[in-house]
Parts: sequence; C-alpha cells; structure tokens
Amino acid sequence: MASNTHYRTDRQRVEGLGTAHEGVGHWWGQRVTAIALVPLTLFFIFPLARNLGSDWEVVRLSYAKPFNAIVAAIFFIVAFRHLQYGIQVVIEDYIHDKPLKTALLLANIVFCWGLALTGVYAVASIAFSV
Repeated sequence: MASNTHYRTDRQRVEGLGTAHEGVGHWWGQRVTAIALVPLTLFFIFPLARNLGSDWEVVRLSYAKPFNAIVAAIFFIVAFRHLQYGIQVVIEDYIHDKPLKTALLLANIVFCWGLALTGVYAVASIAFSV
C-alpha cells in the first residue's frame, strides 16, 4: 500500500484522501460550522436569556416569532454538526481498532443528529403549540 503512494503525483496526494478518505472537506466543515456558530449563538442566547424564569405563555409567544424559532433550530443543527466533527476527529486519532472505530463513528452520528433533531423538535413544539 505504501508503494502505491510512491506512484501518485503531488496533486493526487493533495486532492487525494487522507487515511479518513475525506480530504480537506472535514477541515472546512469544522471551520464553517465554528464561524457560523458565532452569530447563531448570539441570536440564540438573547431570546433564551430574556425568557429565563418566564411562564409558558411568554416563552411560547417568543418562539412563535419565526426569526427566534428558525435561529434556534439552525443553532441546534449547526452546533451538533460541529460537535460531531470534533468527536469524529478524536475517534479517528485515538481509536486504532477498526471495528471499534467504525462502531464509535456510527454512534457519534446517531448521537449528534439525535440531539440536533430533539432540539429542533422541542423548538417546533413550542413554536407551534396552540
């Protein structure tokens, strides 16, 4: 396998895929989600902080506003996607047993997307409650 890389051009190695077979896509994804989280966190935290300690009706009215509900839903999706990227790096770097690595990577996907969808469902159930 190592001799195969000897015959590859520099471009093939750059475009080529590393050991994770993803190239730079993972790196870019993690950076883009990190940058996106800066404004999303601010827009998510302010309505949340304003509603802390409020009764149900005040919270419901706040998240019935489309901007607050959409920002909260996007925040959950981007935050847990960013978390998934981070955990994936740790698993790929420190777990060397291939079956265990595969199982943990799948568990990471299910865990992070499960939490993201739970957050989106919670926001939607508050926003659309009658």
